[in-house]
Amino acid sequence: MKNEETRFERDGFLIIPNLISRSDCDALAAELTPLFDAQQGSSRTRIGGVRNLLQTSPLVRDTARCSEVQALLRRTLGVEAFPVRAIFFDKTPAANWTVVWHQDLHIAVAQRTGAPGFGPWSVKAGVPHVQPPVALLQRMVTVRLHLDDCGADNGALRVMPGSHAAGVLTDAALAEWQQRQPVVCEVPRGGALLMRPLLLHASSSAVNPRHRRVLHLEYAIDELPNGLKWFER
Repeated sequence: MKNEETRFERDGFLIIPNLISRSDCDALAAELTPLFDAQQGSSRTRIGGVRNLLQTSPLVRDTARCSEVQALLRRTLGVEAFPVRAIFFDKTPAANWTVVWHQDLHIAVAQRTGAPGFGPWSVKAGVPHVQPPVALLQRMVTVRLHLDDCGADNGALRVMPGSHAAGVLTDAALAEWQQRQPVVCEVPRGGALLMRPLLLHASSSAVNPRHRRVLHLEYAIDELPNGLKWFER
């Protein structure tokens, strides 16, 4: 267990081959796939995921707090963490996009305030988003639960190990990191990818597009200051 924690802190990511059961995968896929398909059918771009699921789906809320996920967080973080955002993604022949190299720099909050150190601000799906101080991002973690087998030919995430420790990357630093060799995160059905938000990551279009359903769960260990509230807390 200690080895997991050490590797996670060093690399900024960790692949857990088996975390939730196949029946859990089936239940999540059955509930979330129709929501994604309906959103894609009404979208012009066919890019993006179904958001705000901690608010709208009791099944997602229960999954985010289930014993398997919480045990993983405790043994890799050493502290208790709570879910603050849930998004469902899929890649299919009709929704097969490329995601460029980036860090996850923004959080969803209940309302905009003048909190020092927070900004710039934006709005996504009607919800205020803001870039918080880097110290807060460094203490957050994302758990990506895979509801399907995800290999290199199916749009698996690519990551740059250790990039999370470099803080928020400038354009020049980002270009330098892109010259390094990435790791392709192949994750089986029921497995999980644990990662820091500041880890540099990307994904290519699937060469062999089929379902690549992922429940993306973000966790924090800190409440927000100056009257700010997590949107999905």
